[in-house]
Amino acid sequence: MTAASSRQRGAAGFGIFTLILVVVFTGLGIWQLQRRVEKHALIAALNERLAAAPEALPQPSQWAALRPVSDEFRRVTLTATYAKLPDAMVFSSGSAVRDDVSGPGTWTFLPARLQSGETVVVNAGFVQNTMQDRAQQDRAVAPLITGEPVKLAGYLRFPEAAGSLTPKENPAKRLWFVRNHLAMASALGWGEGKSIAPFYIDLESPVPDSGIPKPGPLKVNLKDDHMQYAITWFTLAVAVLIAFALWFRGQRRA
Repeated sequence: MTAASSRQRGAAGFGIFTLILVVVFTGLGIWQLQRRVEKHALIAALNERLAAAPEALPQPSQWAALRPVSDEFRRVTLTATYAKLPDAMVFSSGSAVRDDVSGPGTWTFLPARLQSGETVVVNAGFVQNTMQDRAQQDRAVAPLITGEPVKLAGYLRFPEAAGSLTPKENPAKRLWFVRNHLAMASALGWGEGKSIAPFYIDLESPVPDSGIPKPGPLKVNLKDDHMQYAITWFTLAVAVLIAFALWFRGQRRA
């Protein structure tokens, strides 16, 4: 094999490798643009739901048809009685959907009984609770358990899945690190033979006289970095082409 033919084979191989990189980087850039369109559509849909007037909570017969993609953040009203059962607290640092919540604390999850007997879990609001103090949570929850029906307004939310780095729950302390109300209900006996709603309610109102736990309105704050990522991928594709062109020109001169 001559030196010239060897260089030609090397150039062809490097050209194919360059083409593959350009196609991959361009494809990733296009994918990010598609994700951006989808993200904007999602943000628009969520904002529309958050801005809509609250509707009556769907009937239990309709619960099985509810889905996160179509029903997450729907505003609803209901009348329920907080059950005299152990509450749960979910530790987090701030909130991605509450501008009025910052710093570490615990969300207050309580089972509430509908007049028809089903249980709806309610996230009654935020408690500044840096040390995950059970007694501090108990003091916040106690005034809510009156045994009387309460008219509630809030948002439909669906259980979260724990990540690989999520700390394990502590049922003895009634402490969770992910909003999975179904796991809480199973561990703490909230069902008592009655069905548990597949969603929970992020409470908007009423606000307790003490202000604690702190419910409130939600706001969509989804990250939208897809254009930045797309530009990065397209820039890499162009950079690879330029690098190949410079290399190829050098090879021809040689």
